[in-house]
Amino acid sequence: MAIIKGPVQLEGSVGGMSFYTRRGSDKIIVRTKGGPSKQAIKNSPGFENLRLNQKEWIGCTAFASRLRYAFGGLHRVADYNLTPALNAFAKNLQKTDENSEKGKRNILFSSYRYTLDGFNFNRNYLFNSVLRVAPVAVINRENLSAGITIPRINTAIDVVNVQRLPYFRLVVSIGAVSDLLFDEASKGYIPANENMHGISATQTGEWLPAENILPEQTLEVHLNENLRTVLTGDVTLVVSMAVEFGKVGFTGVPQEVKYAGSGKVLVCG
Repeated sequence: MAIIKGPVQLEGSVGGMSFYTRRGSDKIIVRTKGGPSKQAIKNSPGFENLRLNQKEWIGCTAFASRLRYAFGGLHRVADYNLTPALNAFAKNLQKTDENSEKGKRNILFSSYRYTLDGFNFNRNYLFNSVLRVAPVAVINRENLSAGITIPRINTAIDVVNVQRLPYFRLVVSIGAVSDLLFDEASKGYIPANENMHGISATQTGEWLPAENILPEQTLEVHLNENLRTVLTGDVTLVVSMAVEFGKVGFTGVPQEVKYAGSGKVLVCG
């Protein structure tokens, strides 16, 4: 991979090279085309290890996709593409399965829930640098709920409103994601608990003036109580939180400004 640093503005393919840009960078990236044929990758003994990696990677991308659903939409505040980071997270989980042969390793998130605690949806302005108080989240697995206690907020010192927008709000969510297991029958990956794989519920606070003082408060968020009977130990609950900033929209009511907020995973359990 090469990066063009000059004034050339080009995207697409030229000869044996592809030119493209990537979110978060203003540089043009260049890759050469080519490599082994699809037939060789599919059948050659020399690519057996690659085929096993590809089979496992399908499980990683499937898990990452459902994990994103468990964020309850709060990843909309992200200022970078979360997909590669979540794919890599799933791969690291997969590597911990030492009881299965390569190509069939499971993704056992329930054994390593804590590893996602504090996962940030932003890189330019981390959640803790935008909201300078420390929310405390407590998960109640029996009730499929979470309580998020937020200390007193004085926006003059506790909220970094980079774009100086007139409104802000707090949003919390609780989601669920299941371990992902390799299935011999289908030769693919299936959730250990399909009923609770990639679901979520969100509690969205009211728009408030950006210059404000909020007393300590506790926000509660619940999944559907009918799911209590199907909750199993291989399901992980994920609690996330975001602060969004907004301005008055065309209809005269506040609406969020894209990429003006920040969020993260508070805790998993």
